[in-house]
Amino acid sequence: MKHSEKQSKARPGVVLRFLRDQEGATLPELALVMPLFLLIFMGMIDFGRMAFHYVAAERAMNIASRVAAVRPPVCASVPETHVRPATVTGTPPEFGTSCRAGAGTCADPGTVTCSGNAASATASEIWPLVQGALPVSADISNLSFSYAYDSNLGFLGGPYVPVVTVGLQNVDFEFLTPLGGLVALTGATADPALAATVPFPPMSVSLPGEDLALGSNG
Repeated sequence: MKHSEKQSKARPGVVLRFLRDQEGATLPELALVMPLFLLIFMGMIDFGRMAFHYVAAERAMNIASRVAAVRPPVCASVPETHVRPATVTGTPPEFGTSCRAGAGTCADPGTVTCSGNAASATASEIWPLVQGALPVSADISNLSFSYAYDSNLGFLGGPYVPVVTVGLQNVDFEFLTPLGGLVALTGATADPALAATVPFPPMSVSLPGEDLALGSNG
């Protein structure tokens, strides 16, 4: 009886010690904090990669526009020389007259735009120079080329000198980590913007062309 009495007296103490024991309490806390920590850590990696590619892509577009400005146009229908407008009132301007001399001096062919393609020697030259700086999902068709008339450039009868714009468009940036899944683990509703891919910001750089008719030698 004495032994059983000691056991019965000891049980409340054991229960109290068990209730006061905090060993292992950090495990639930870790389980709650870990998804948030992983979300922040992985987010820093992926958005850091995106920021790097954005800066690198801006420099790449500077290179692309410089090459495009001194090479034959990628787009078809870009004229080779400045010609008179189809309708001229009064005395036709003489060849050699600056296009900025008046609205009727040089014909305005408008703006010609197209996407990059491997069939173009100029686009094929540019693409290897910029490919490494762009997101891995980009290809040559994501480069855009624009040739816009500017009355301040060129002279009648001389090489057509447009403003050349090279841009990057319709590129998706791929995350390495499942950020949307990590958001869900924290108990929050995942933002659709944190999908596997997000749109990469478009960008463009413009420069005046330099003798596009004879620019194959740069």
